[in-house]
Amino acid sequence: MKYNVMLNILTLLLRRRKITAAEIARRYEISVRSVYRYVEEMIICGVPIDVERGRYGGLTIADTYRLPTGYFTKEEYAVTLNALDALASQINDGNVISAREKLENGKKSERREMSVCGNIIVDGGSWSGSKSFADKMRVCEQAVNDCSALMIEYVSREGERSKRVIEPHVLILKQGVWYVWAFCHTKQDFRTFKIGRIRSATFTGGKFVKREFTRDDVDLDFTYGDEELVEVTLEIEKTSLADAEEWLGIDNVEPRGNKFYAAVSLPDDDALVNKILSYGGAVKVLSPQSLKERVRAVAQEIAKNA
Repeated sequence: MKYNVMLNILTLLLRRRKITAAEIARRYEISVRSVYRYVEEMIICGVPIDVERGRYGGLTIADTYRLPTGYFTKEEYAVTLNALDALASQINDGNVISAREKLENGKKSERREMSVCGNIIVDGGSWSGSKSFADKMRVCEQAVNDCSALMIEYVSREGERSKRVIEPHVLILKQGVWYVWAFCHTKQDFRTFKIGRIRSATFTGGKFVKREFTRDDVDLDFTYGDEELVEVTLEIEKTSLADAEEWLGIDNVEPRGNKFYAAVSLPDDDALVNKILSYGGAVKVLSPQSLKERVRAVAQEIAKNA
């Protein structure tokens, strides 16, 4: 009974997105205390449910959360729904209605999300086929288009989690990474959020009027944050030329004899050292000397522990 009720609560939240604990308790004839206990167990399992107590509170599930769907053809899906409709009209069984709701809700999120603009298609999905990122892209894109405020849970690079209300103004694609530029209510200023670091996003129901801005107002050096930039000169083997061009930009790589060189400004952090080492010796640091020594030290440590 317990797990059936928990599954029903999840299905109801996926359909309604927000509901009170009292309504759930009445619907399934359990106590409000039991509702909160079940919800706490679901949260522990990773379901992004927000609990707001009080007169205007309730249970809310992130709009980016979806259940994995089954593999139905269009015809199989239609026949199954029709059969469940016919069965529900003949018998008064809540399980039949619940099954239909689960199937219908799952089908809505089955298609892979893509943004289409003129002759350009942007596929938000990953190579693994996971729809988690595509769902976040869909919600952020809808928020930008409809001027809808979002409540997001954001995980910083340092692992710090925060909840904040944002007003998304524009989506940005830079170096193959998607960001949303939004007015943050917490900071009372514009901030750039990496979509891959948004754990959950929920429509608040509020609308906003876009503030006027130009292309120059958007700081496209946001990926560096508070990190210092360092002028780096690299020597690149031909075997890693294609990957290096995608990383540094094809305009920043030039041939000299049998090798290739790049002089670029890069964020001076540990990620830079790891990136250089990922080329397995095919990318060599010529300057600065401090970066060269750091790469050598990490490589020696790796060799020692191998």
